[in-house]
Amino acid sequence: SGADSYMTDFEDSNSPLWSNQIQGQINLGKAIRRTLKLEQSGKTYQLNDKIATLQVRPRGWHLDEKHVLIDGQRVSGGIFDFALFFFHNAKEQIARGDGPFFYLPKMESHLEARLWNDIFVMAQQEIGLPQGTIKATVLIETILAAFEMDEILYELREHSAGLNAGRWDYIFSCIKKFKVDRDFCLADRAKVTMTAPFMRSYALLLLKTCHQRGAPAMGGMSALIPIKNDPEKNAVAMAGIVADKQRDATDGYDGGWVAHPGLVEPAMKEFLAVLGDKPNQWGKQRDDVNVSAADLLDFQPEQPITEAGLRMNINVGIHYLGAWLAGNGCVPIHNLMEDAATAEISRSQVWQWIRSPKGVLDDGRKVTAELVRALIPEELAKIKAGGFEGKFDRAAQIFEQMSTQEQFAEFLTLPLYEEI
Repeated sequence: SGADSYMTDFEDSNSPLWSNQIQGQINLGKAIRRTLKLEQSGKTYQLNDKIATLQVRPRGWHLDEKHVLIDGQRVSGGIFDFALFFFHNAKEQIARGDGPFFYLPKMESHLEARLWNDIFVMAQQEIGLPQGTIKATVLIETILAAFEMDEILYELREHSAGLNAGRWDYIFSCIKKFKVDRDFCLADRAKVTMTAPFMRSYALLLLKTCHQRGAPAMGGMSALIPIKNDPEKNAVAMAGIVADKQRDATDGYDGGWVAHPGLVEPAMKEFLAVLGDKPNQWGKQRDDVNVSAADLLDFQPEQPITEAGLRMNINVGIHYLGAWLAGNGCVPIHNLMEDAATAEISRSQVWQWIRSPKGVLDDGRKVTAELVRALIPEELAKIKAGGFEGKFDRAAQIFEQMSTQEQFAEFLTLPLYEEI
């Protein structure tokens, strides 16, 4: 694709079936040793001689691995993913002039970063590698972590490879933390972009923090995908990618992230136009940026909330959950590459609209549990008519329960994990 690096994901874009976790690790071992090959429909697919730098995202701290028990207790999914990969591949990677590089998700505190650092130190000692061999980029995708970016960089120190902005999970985190605040309400998901005031503040603070500390700042992921059968829609998608990456590069970000290999070239072009032959933009210290706590909490826009937006949340939530239950965690829906963060924001936004006095559609109707229950069968029928593969009836039941029940579930994937 021409990308500088590639992230293998055991987290939000993966359904953690045991077969997915283990086959994923096997595939990584083969990729590192250049023996990975796929033969399908008479065609053979294999790696090029020159490949992108590999990064691995283990599961977040909230996820366990139910197939491995120690003293009768499940092990941490993230530690399991990290340890299996590191033990089997780190020395091989170093021998090939590479290294063990990771993406760390879902952190809310510098103490969680400290725990990862302790694990890195212990793992390097255990197999005899120098301290600092491991490098890790932290996704700042929770509102609490946005207040501790300096501390997170400090805790990882010689293991740090900077910070990355994570859009959907960040918005989900904001909804989750302020869910009982009657004044809190966000507009349709599609309207809450990286140019929304609180998102803009967070993105600029991340950039400034990284560059002050001499750490890479990575822009958020563009979930758009090429639309091959509709040139007009494809042109709009490409324009969206260009605008997104142009803003990140001009702001001073050192790199960006796309969901599809077909988007590497237009994204790369925008960064190269600004970077030239420089490896980063650390010279852009952004002393003009002064983000306050109030800026991070300036949750706008509150409107519009539309029936189309409500339907989209229901549709995408059920569609994604159905695919996830069937073993697929990375799903193209309505020309976007969706992962678990999308399902989380979809159901949490519906839950919050029902309970907030500001959860009113632009036609004056209040979003209620009854309205949501009435729309779910209609959206389920649309998904089924599309011929997609998934356990959609069960997904619809789960979505209805989690968006209308009184108790707010911290993570959608926790109860779902018990069903796969």
